Amino acid sequence: MSNFKLKTMKTIKLLAVFFISSLTVLSCSSDDDHDDDHDHEEELITTVVYTLTNNADNTDVVILTFTDLDGEGGADGVYDVSGPFTANATYTGAMKLWNATETPAEDITIEVKAEDDEHEFFYTNTAGLTITKTDVDGGGNPVGIDTTVDTGAAGTGTLTVILKHEPTKPNDGTATGAGGSTDIEVTFNVTVA
Repeated sequence: MSNFKLKTMKTIKLLAVFFISSLTVLSCSSDDDHDDDHDHEEELITTVVYTLTNNADNTDVVILTFTDLDGEGGADGVYDVSGPFTANATYTGAMKLWNATETPAEDITIEVKAEDDEHEFFYTNTAGLTITKTDVDGGGNPVGIDTTVDTGAAGTGTLTVILKHEPTKPNDGTATGAGGSTDIEVTFNVTVA
């Protein structure tokens, strides 16, 4: 074989290898790079139900409910408080979150529990309540789906519930200090009688 034919065949082989390599690289690139931000897309929370049961009298149940079926920016949400807290009592609290735009309604609390290291509830009030988070994530940091609430003297005030997504953990116990983004924030008017 002549030297010219050998060089031509080597060149063709190199071009073929280059062409195949280019196709491989192009076919391996991710077509859904633009969808990466949807992996942890916030869920729609239309309903918050905070149920508190008096430890000394299980018929004394206070249910705080917030419903906003059209989501943020539409009509105002509806707040409902089933009744007053008993003064100087201890309540066990359980938080439930729902997306009622789905049929059946989707229990968002399940996702918050599954991703508890990425979520934390914060409770503030002006009603003399002492609220303690009783559940923790895998790292031993508070989550706040489950709580204990101690009431004080009779009075009125507000109770604000904030769910933070990707807060700093551990944190200083405040929603502001924890950072992250707010998944939901609701404020109830409450009475201690």
